[in-house]
Amino acid sequence: MLAMAKFYKVAHLIGAQAINQGDHFMILPRLRAAYDSSPIGRFFAYMGPALIVSVAYMDPGNYGTDIQGGASFNYDLLWVVWLASAMAMLLQYLSGKLGIATDQSLAEVLREKLRERKFVIPYWLAAEAATAATDLAEYLGTVIALNLLFGIPMIYAAVFGALDVILILAMASRRFRIIEQMFMLLVSIIGIGYLYEIFITRPDPAAIAYHSFVPTLAGNSALFLAVGVIGATVMPHALFVHSHLTASKLQGKPITEKRKMRKMHMYENIVLLTIAGFVNAAIMITAAAAFNPHNSGISSVSQAYKTLVPLFGVGAGAIFLVTLLASGISSSVTGTIAGQSVMEGLLGRKVNVWLRRFITRFVNVVPTTIALLIGLDPLNILVYSQVILSLLIPLPMIPLVLLSKDRHLMGEFVNRQSTTFIAVAFVAVIVVLDLYLVATSLLQR
Repeated sequence: MLAMAKFYKVAHLIGAQAINQGDHFMILPRLRAAYDSSPIGRFFAYMGPALIVSVAYMDPGNYGTDIQGGASFNYDLLWVVWLASAMAMLLQYLSGKLGIATDQSLAEVLREKLRERKFVIPYWLAAEAATAATDLAEYLGTVIALNLLFGIPMIYAAVFGALDVILILAMASRRFRIIEQMFMLLVSIIGIGYLYEIFITRPDPAAIAYHSFVPTLAGNSALFLAVGVIGATVMPHALFVHSHLTASKLQGKPITEKRKMRKMHMYENIVLLTIAGFVNAAIMITAAAAFNPHNSGISSVSQAYKTLVPLFGVGAGAIFLVTLLASGISSSVTGTIAGQSVMEGLLGRKVNVWLRRFITRFVNVVPTTIALLIGLDPLNILVYSQVILSLLIPLPMIPLVLLSKDRHLMGEFVNRQSTTFIAVAFVAVIVVLDLYLVATSLLQR
């Protein structure tokens, strides 16, 4: 509020001065200069990295895990969504700060630390597996949305879905800011769409409040979904790409500028990832309110859509699919940028973005299309892909926490002890849940 008041005061003085001097044509440039120098102007000028990363909270993988979680367990797993969102917010902050402090991405720093190819190559292959699992969820989301929204047969939707990002990257090949502006539009579509879904499904506020703070895990099925929710939110590729985005934005800037940008980075993370966390929670809340009382056995996205329409109308179903399509497209772009930054950072060589996109899509399109043709359920594929992601989270997460507490590497941007303590606690929670899931799965066999 103080920043806004200061901006309006400066704007008023500029306008009055211009009128007194008869210099009417200079008002707009001076207003623009005043806006750019204000805290709000600087924030919007910087905004972009967390906006692109925020899609990790609302990508098709979140749809898969949140829909099953809400339909099967009502609001019981809502606390997992909030916990995963908080963990992701802190870890994304550390990733972006690493890029600001070092002018390098996490992948580039790790290449320098690992040094020998016998360590770099296995790490790169594991990181590629995480990227492939991410792209699988994004691709499936786009394909399912095209199939249900426009009635396109699944096999043709699979072909069209493979071309989504190629068109976007072609349009935005000259200016990265175009991609950031496109993300603002797509994320707004998802957020406004789920605001409508919340309004129309009328969830139980008391149950939401209770299960947001009281942990409940009713058996291994709930644990499996809880791990999936964490994997769908604290995503390995997002931890890699955030440092790449901030490093690219601030390459070669002096330390005084980096201090300002570190604050902008913190504010952007808090504001945008909080909004994204609410959208993530809204997906599960909508599923709990819409499906649990009527059909708790929802096992596919198409079944969720077909259940939603008779209960709340065609509009609710159409908005659900439009948000899913926006989610699939935007998260595919993030996945492409992340995959390229991982490959270039770890291998130390430039990679053509079109070649990168072809490789990533080919890895997923062929097996996914075969799976769809033989009748495997897309929602189950989505959920399993997110569990795989959760098991792979330690790959970037543990090095990120260790590197961001290294004073020699980070300089004055090194973590405070309290920040490191909380980050280590989050790492421990994720690793323990993963190990428990693996142990219980092996004991059941």
